Amino acid sequence: MNRPQVLLARAIFPEAVARLREHFEVDDNPEDTEFTPAQLSERLRGKQGLLCTAGEPITAALLDAHPLLRAVCLMTVGYNNVDVPACTARGVLASNAPGVLTETTADLGFALMMATARRMAEAERYLRSGQWTKWRYDLLTGSDIHGATLGILGMGRIGQAIARRGHLGFGMKVIYHNRSRLAAEDEAPIGARYVDKTTLLRESDHLVLVLPYSASSRHAIGAAELALMKPTATLTNVARGGIVDDAALAQALRDKRIAAAGLDVFENEPAVNPALLDLPNVVLLPHIGSATERTRRAMVGCAVDNLIAALTGGTPPTAINPQVLPLRPA
Repeated sequence: MNRPQVLLARAIFPEAVARLREHFEVDDNPEDTEFTPAQLSERLRGKQGLLCTAGEPITAALLDAHPLLRAVCLMTVGYNNVDVPACTARGVLASNAPGVLTETTADLGFALMMATARRMAEAERYLRSGQWTKWRYDLLTGSDIHGATLGILGMGRIGQAIARRGHLGFGMKVIYHNRSRLAAEDEAPIGARYVDKTTLLRESDHLVLVLPYSASSRHAIGAAELALMKPTATLTNVARGGIVDDAALAQALRDKRIAAAGLDVFENEPAVNPALLDLPNVVLLPHIGSATERTRRAMVGCAVDNLIAALTGGTPPTAINPQVLPLRPA
């Protein structure tokens, strides 16, 4: 019997490729080429499985063009690039990698917030350029983290992990807004208080965004929202690009309507709005929220587990649409 064929849309750890080869015929991508939609479709011919990131659009049209496809397994937690209803209607299993990157991303989010509040990137540039010649009472003064009000927009796993760091580690007052309120027993250990979005914007000293991207969350932070924030406040985005209107943010930073911002994600990334690049009061990172080797290996491992289970009659551990199981034969 012929073994199932799978496509790896991006490069992954060689050990993970070897593991997949034990079960499948693997079309891998060691050069890490970013496929255009047309190239992705061409490479998917005859494939039963796809391992990909959040960057490859999985549309109804793509699924219709490849009726043999049975599983689409992402190595990321976000999956707004996947038309899940279309997958479900066609009996295609979709999966992601939740949980494995929660703590690492929370670490990065909190570090980015601190770097933003304490002007660390600006201070390093100041030192490297030879401008530091003496101490001065107001040299690069930023804002405190300890005892400040931490606002969180989006209170899923990562939001709660950031809240825990702030409340338990730094004595921060935690307020949050989410589509639904947490249970009281989940709020209490992290000192979290639910507020409406307007209150969140007005009261936060440091606002951190960790909500998922969707059509409804696009530009959740724009000019109107930024105008509600304190002029001393900071904004940190470790969620997804497009949740913030980057052009409006650049203008707000230039006009000092807010003090500073820290961004790990951007609209249209890897392109960055040029208006952000020249501003001193913004810390810019290249989407490295989950970038530790242990976490990236866990993300890839989760996708591999899902793909093997899906195409060998098992139960994928993190299926998004488990109602399609068991998968019909190709």
